[in-house]
Amino acid sequence: MLSLSSAQQLKQAGLDWTPALHDFFAIPDRGFDNQVFVISDVFAIVERLRGHLAVTFHGSAEWALDHLFVADLVWLPTEAQLREQLEQRLAVQGQPEMKLSYTQDVYTCELRIRGEWLRFTASDASEAYAAALSYVLGGDP
Repeated sequence: MLSLSSAQQLKQAGLDWTPALHDFFAIPDRGFDNQVFVISDVFAIVERLRGHLAVTFHGSAEWALDHLFVADLVWLPTEAQLREQLEQRLAVQGQPEMKLSYTQDVYTCELRIRGEWLRFTASDASEAYAAALSYVLGGDP
């Protein structure tokens, strides 16, 4: 999963987010930095009931927040969502090329933009895509 710091860089670079079912997000700077949230239509938790592991369903979270503004959240896009965002932005630039490779514990996302090959490496495919997307958005990779 994409790190919170990479997701924050993408947000600062201008990556827009319209929340959708099953999207992951974080609530930074409120004591939830290590928590990953998901948009779901049913709230379910795993807990022990009478000594047995169970999945239980609740109408609302016990610690429920009244509301959060999307602008205060940080989207944690999946690898597929990052790739899709990158492909959409590259498509408007003509016929750029993009490929992802993996060698010796390193993922490399390569982009060919206006005849020049750019390389973005990371230990995780999502992080490599995020670095490339940050570059395309005009932020720092």
